[in-house]
Amino acid sequence: MELRFCGGAREVGRSAVLLDDSLLLDYGMKSGTPPGFPVGSVDPEAVVVSHGHLDHVGTVPALLSGDARPPVHWTPPTRDLGLLLARDTLKLRGGTPQCPFTETDVARLTQVSELHDYRERFEAAGHDVTLFDAGHIPGSAHVLVERGGTRILYTGDFHTADQRIVGGSTARPEADVVVCESTYSDVEHEARPAVEERFVESLRTTLWEGGTVVVPAFAIGRTQEVMAICARHDIECYVDGMGKRVTELLRRTSGFVREDALKRANAHARFVSNHGQRERIADGNTVIITTSGMLSGGPAMTYIPLIRGNPVNKVAFVGYQVAGTPGRELLDTGRAEIDGRVMPVSAQVERYDLSAHADHDGLRAFLNSYHDSRILVNHGDRCAAFADELREDGFEASAPERGDVVEV
Repeated sequence: MELRFCGGAREVGRSAVLLDDSLLLDYGMKSGTPPGFPVGSVDPEAVVVSHGHLDHVGTVPALLSGDARPPVHWTPPTRDLGLLLARDTLKLRGGTPQCPFTETDVARLTQVSELHDYRERFEAAGHDVTLFDAGHIPGSAHVLVERGGTRILYTGDFHTADQRIVGGSTARPEADVVVCESTYSDVEHEARPAVEERFVESLRTTLWEGGTVVVPAFAIGRTQEVMAICARHDIECYVDGMGKRVTELLRRTSGFVREDALKRANAHARFVSNHGQRERIADGNTVIITTSGMLSGGPAMTYIPLIRGNPVNKVAFVGYQVAGTPGRELLDTGRAEIDGRVMPVSAQVERYDLSAHADHDGLRAFLNSYHDSRILVNHGDRCAAFADELREDGFEASAPERGDVVEV
């Protein structure tokens, strides 16, 4: 088989791998101004999407802008999240070069959608395909592709440790070639129970002192995780931003989340219903979980100015802050650009690693099942270095560059 890396190679964002010029695995978008899209022209016969994050699904509707109508295969949560993200992109950037699709394309996407459960074998563009639980976010999948006796495993993004809303991935299907993500190949996560204990203690301390905590959180996965943590420890919380819609979508699916945990989290949280509530809530000695996770938009842009002046208050990040984002600036300097103004923040600023990706040890533990397979490292900022490490330990490993074609 032939693999063409149209995006996600030696970078995080715009993941896209084309197999045999016919089967496309993911078609994402790279966040930024302007955003980045996969390179090269593609005309796939079918598409398989690993999970519902913008960097893996964000450009899929553009595949339907011409005459072609390739079926799009995904799990039910990934379909719902992909459509939600597409509509949000239209709302924010529709009609500009930063949005390569239209409302018509998104409507067409609903017509070509084909849903699958984990471990269900199906045919796509002449390839046999099976999805396995990747343990990253609800509905996330490893994609196993078989053709002509060759088996390729595309990991998408995955996690091997349990989270409150989803369990860690235990799937290790046999494969001749593994296209493996490497987002945190140079990081060792602190054990999740220890991180959660410190996070909960921090929230309780601020609430006991009479302060308010703003938790900037990614809408998909991370918001629901923090909700579940608050529910488990009986900490009052409000939820604002896109995370509200994502939570509602996930409540309507079954078999892809820990349903009891999500149900408890949903029952425990209070959802902000209108903009007029925000000032009152920010003064209310509570926890506010809100988008965006990196302070690049969303209701967080309202809450941070409201709570920034009181040193008893707190901003608690629960996700990675990309260089150049307001969130990273706030972590590094104690100030951030909000709505065009650079604001000093007297409130405490903390970060807790609640990552949904496998770390270095998790990646190595996963790949230990594939010592005799060929490893193609992608989706990371240090793909080449991780491939070098794997080769030193006896793996056949390499890190393709964007635009490379690899024969397997």
